[in-house]
Amino acid sequence: MKKVLTVSILLSLFFWMAVAQEQETPDYPQVSITTTKGEIVVELKPDKAPVTVENFLEYVKSGFYDNTIFHRVIKGFMIQGGGLTADLNKKKTRDPIQNEADNRLSNRRYTIAMARTNDPHSATAQFFINTASNSPLDFKNKSQAGWGYCVFGRVVKGTEVVDAIENVKTSGNGMMNDVPVEPIVIKKATLLDSDQRVKFD
Repeated sequence: MKKVLTVSILLSLFFWMAVAQEQETPDYPQVSITTTKGEIVVELKPDKAPVTVENFLEYVKSGFYDNTIFHRVIKGFMIQGGGLTADLNKKKTRDPIQNEADNRLSNRRYTIAMARTNDPHSATAQFFINTASNSPLDFKNKSQAGWGYCVFGRVVKGTEVVDAIENVKTSGNGMMNDVPVEPIVIKKATLLDSDQRVKFD
């Protein structure tokens, strides 16, 4: 009898621990990026990069990313897109945002981060997906050289699509290097509803 009670108590304990863990799991937003190579789903971390995530989602909701391209692809490094059309014209963006790279998220493989100029606080719409662990891009200090690049999410579906884009043939065109020979178009970027999100066991 005591053995049965002990097993029952343990099962109840495991159940309530699982419930508590589920309740503590943040409900992170997910965005589907449909490309000519397939779908990539990224999960965003507003608790780590609130300004960056809000900025990215505003561009998603406005349709800004639709029909832009991955215009810079470097094998073993990253794929960058979200600001140029197929004819390599830059789209007009909103004002730059504050760099949140000091959020302790690392530029690991399959994370998504903001692209920018040499000015640490110049990110607008362009983003990149790391195709390698790029820790040199991480925050080190608040100097111009040390700010790093802000990670604000990760790929949760479509890593094979990222790999396919990473391996496309590229060339220079006189104005820009590492441009895919065949345009890799972002057909649409969409914020997923709760029932469409990628689930984890």
